[in-house]
Amino acid sequence: MTNDDAISKRAQRFRIILALLVSMPPLAAPSVKAGRPTPPSGYKVVRVHYSPLNKMIMSARINGQHANLLVDTGSNQTILDAAAAASFGIRPSQHGPLYIQFTQINGQNLPVGFAQTITAGNMSFSSVFVTLRNSSRSDRANADVDGVLGLDILARYKAVINCRTKLIFFKVDRGRRTQLAAVAKSEKFTRVPLRHEENGALTAPCSIRGQPARLLVDTGSFVTTFTEPVLKSLGVGLQPTHVSAHFPVGRTKKVSAAQINDFTIGDFKVPAGQFGATALPNFPLRQGSSRMFGILGMDTLYKCHAIIDLDSMNLFLK
Repeated sequence: MTNDDAISKRAQRFRIILALLVSMPPLAAPSVKAGRPTPPSGYKVVRVHYSPLNKMIMSARINGQHANLLVDTGSNQTILDAAAAASFGIRPSQHGPLYIQFTQINGQNLPVGFAQTITAGNMSFSSVFVTLRNSSRSDRANADVDGVLGLDILARYKAVINCRTKLIFFKVDRGRRTQLAAVAKSEKFTRVPLRHEENGALTAPCSIRGQPARLLVDTGSFVTTFTEPVLKSLGVGLQPTHVSAHFPVGRTKKVSAAQINDFTIGDFKVPAGQFGATALPNFPLRQGSSRMFGILGMDTLYKCHAIIDLDSMNLFLK
């Protein structure tokens, strides 16, 4: 990336930070005890790993064949690349009501298929309807994944996602309750209540310069990004960069650098730093009547030791 004298040093520094974020996984998480971690009673644990672009990847088997799935709380549905799905023996449904044959995502009608088995570690998700989508050949960001594991499965099994230790706990005994809130409090985590919006999106409260709003909690987004008009209205300065953000349906937007010093998520004060800002498409901002500031991505979730608890509907940060 060539230097540009017209770009400020602060914007150049942001560009370097963002390049590092998208070219390597987060720093190694604190080690856990040797061997397979022991889950709480009533849960099964699956280990995930980070690949370039901060992607949280779960190694799985679909109809007995190996697959890599992006763990994505920003997706309401589990989605497979159509070509990968065909190699797993999954094809668009030709039978049943129309609502089973097709589903709508971001304004697109996409076909639905049926996976007889999806397993990860010793966890089985049994039979699952999956949305099939043709991936753009230019979408190099997802070239190493076969699809996404969405909120439909994560919420069904009341998943607890530890972004720092790279472990996901799935509830298999509905009668069991964890003591996560008490443990998190003793470890000096801050509890932030989560909410499912009218369209099923997962959001958390936030504020910038004292102005309250909400963020889409999105483990499939690699960098925390705010919508430019909101930051401008709050008087947050923006600096241009050479970075672009890629969104579904072929949308590409230029990303600016924003230095934000007074950003909170619930009652948790996020360390001052630089964040992305762009003209976000409408789909992450259309969350019922909620005012949305942007997307809470994996970079911030990892740095703040995030634990996403879809059973108690809390986000724990430290």
